[in-house]
Amino acid sequence: MPGSTTERPKGGQHRTVQPSLRDSTFGKVLSRPVGRRRFLAYVVAGSTLTIAAKFGVDTFTAGDASAQIPSPPQLLDIQDLGDVLILAGKPTEHLVRLEITDEGRAVLELPRAEVGQGLTTAFAMLVAEELDLPLEMVEVTLADARPELLFNQLTGGSNSVRSMYGPVRAAAAAARSRLLAAAQELWGAAPEDLFTQAGKVLNKDARTAGFSSLTALAAAMPVDRIVAQPKDPSEFTLVGTPTRRKDARAIVTGKQVYTLDLDIPGATPTMVRRPPTVLGTVESVLNESEVRAMPGIIDIAVVPTGVAVLAETFGQALDGKNALQVEWGGGSIDGRNDEDIKQELRAATLPAAVPPLLGGLEEEFDFAFVSHAPLETNCAIADVREDSAEIWSGMKSPIVAQETISLELGIPHDNIKLHVMQAGGSFGRRLYWDGAIEAAHISKATGRVVKLMWSRIDDMRHGRMRVRTHHNIRATFAAGNVLSFEHRVATPVTDWSHGLGEILTSIGAQLPGGNLTFTETVFTLTVKMPYNFGATTQLILETPTKMNTAAWRGVYSPNTRGAEEIMVDEIAASLGKDPFEFRMEHLKEDSYREVLSKVAEVGNWGRSMPAGHAQGIAFHEEYRSCTACLVELDATDPQNPRVTKAVIAGNYGLPINPMGLKAQLLGGLTDAISTTLTAGLHIEDGLPLEGSYSQFHYARQKDTPTDVEIFILPGDRDTPGGAGELGVSAPVGAIANAYARATGTKPRSFPIIFPVDFEPFPR
Repeated sequence: MPGSTTERPKGGQHRTVQPSLRDSTFGKVLSRPVGRRRFLAYVVAGSTLTIAAKFGVDTFTAGDASAQIPSPPQLLDIQDLGDVLILAGKPTEHLVRLEITDEGRAVLELPRAEVGQGLTTAFAMLVAEELDLPLEMVEVTLADARPELLFNQLTGGSNSVRSMYGPVRAAAAAARSRLLAAAQELWGAAPEDLFTQAGKVLNKDARTAGFSSLTALAAAMPVDRIVAQPKDPSEFTLVGTPTRRKDARAIVTGKQVYTLDLDIPGATPTMVRRPPTVLGTVESVLNESEVRAMPGIIDIAVVPTGVAVLAETFGQALDGKNALQVEWGGGSIDGRNDEDIKQELRAATLPAAVPPLLGGLEEEFDFAFVSHAPLETNCAIADVREDSAEIWSGMKSPIVAQETISLELGIPHDNIKLHVMQAGGSFGRRLYWDGAIEAAHISKATGRVVKLMWSRIDDMRHGRMRVRTHHNIRATFAAGNVLSFEHRVATPVTDWSHGLGEILTSIGAQLPGGNLTFTETVFTLTVKMPYNFGATTQLILETPTKMNTAAWRGVYSPNTRGAEEIMVDEIAASLGKDPFEFRMEHLKEDSYREVLSKVAEVGNWGRSMPAGHAQGIAFHEEYRSCTACLVELDATDPQNPRVTKAVIAGNYGLPINPMGLKAQLLGGLTDAISTTLTAGLHIEDGLPLEGSYSQFHYARQKDTPTDVEIFILPGDRDTPGGAGELGVSAPVGAIANAYARATGTKPRSFPIIFPVDFEPFPR
């Protein structure tokens, strides 16, 4: 860079030092390009140093007059849903906020939700890396709803790290440049003599200044624009290093603050009596006066979702709501059950186009409804006044929640404050703000501050669920080659009201098949065929069945790609080929083959196993990342199968925190074990039967393998891929394939073991 030098002082790290403030060209100097973009930083002066990062003009070298600002469709090669989310958020990506306090701490206000996926740790690592600041000196807070961010405050689509990676690094690099410049001004030092290390600016003459002593000067300096150079990924020393979560100790010791831990003055424990069928309504309350007379009952209110009971304690609220006698109106699926929904989907499935040929296969698969079942049930605190509201809840789409609450309560948008709380799990559940808006309705109806808690039964039966799916797959092959592969999927309608629909509408014609429905667009952008299988088509169709559906982890991929990986095994068998070798032969990319080879090698694919035991293997690619999984399964008792070993490999491009990525893959494996073998929702007479973890058979510790090896392979690019949803699909296929090999039966309905072996709770 003209006029600057790069040094690696003893014990320090490479740092590009800005020219002197006395140099009139200081604000015009261009950094070397990073990904064909340069980073600009805009500084807001104050007692502390506050930074907002912004991508600048696409300039390659100083004086390059031919450089142009790319038009939006050229900014990103849209391959998946994450790319769409990044593109939609670009106009406001510079509004990320980073503060260096007068104590020398860095505080990043993150416009995303932490729901257990480790975002706060990953972004703290990025900030610490760019600032040369100890990780313990970085704090990441969750931003309140910020409507000015438009489409840039939605946590989903494995998009958070991908979309915020550049802006957060830019903000941190800008802060570091300002601090260096402040030290240079303070000491009258030469720029090449300065570097940063461990939260300090150091001079070669042994002078040091902590960031805390420089923030005021850095914030007040008469420069409104500087150019900052983030580290090249080859210089990273913290990013890419396995790092324990910053909130881990607080979580395991019970000190982490969740919504119901808040001590909001006047907040009244509240629960809701809900209808006996999905989306039922209240006709009348038959014994309200009797319930009001019960100990501790403070108030009762009818709201759109049921009858709310406010009490001095949650126990009293629970007793009150259980004692209510209510005359209910009809719901959306009254009288319906699993079997007739299954048949409706089967009848709606689009037909395959290629006629079956000799040597072809055609199979059908069914996957049940599934609860998100996060450990923290739906909950919220709401304080609604005549013309204002303040709400606390775990929300992954707070901007749309704020808009919806404004419309439903008739309160001006600007008078609603939504505080995003860290949540105890999501898996897509907290894209929907059911608890927040319900608490707001109750608070408005009663004039009280409401602390709302859903029971586990409420969350299972009236919460969101992954849609049931029916699959028809037809493959044709000849002479050892797959000629065509057609996959047709039918599902009930998925609810996209959480904001993704607005994002897809905003991008519109720039998307593949821009005139498709929301569901068809999401399906097209998430479900990909990683194999060279001739003429391949994957299509989805929705039936008008209205339920509390949601974008469960991976949305359509676990079922769709899981079924496809089963078919890959069966095609290989029909062609007399080994499933691993067949996949290696047909995978499209070398990076795909690398992860598959890794699990086959470490897992000793093809080894001899006792009767009733078998291996299964599968692959999945999504969100510019890929993974493979090998499992070993004990099905000596076919009704009580258990995964005994798993080997997983993932390639995420540039890994930020490998420990966090391993945790995501392990979580995906556990979700896959659960939903493939035992966990699902039975629908009977318009309501799920399951009402607790004892009935929803999610994997327990005894059901998970003690032998798990997970490998994060080095990526071939300097940007991260998506992580949160990647890890479910490959294990679904691997587990099903292992079960088929171990038992000699071919599973077609999932979960495989799915009896009603419990007494359902009263409705």
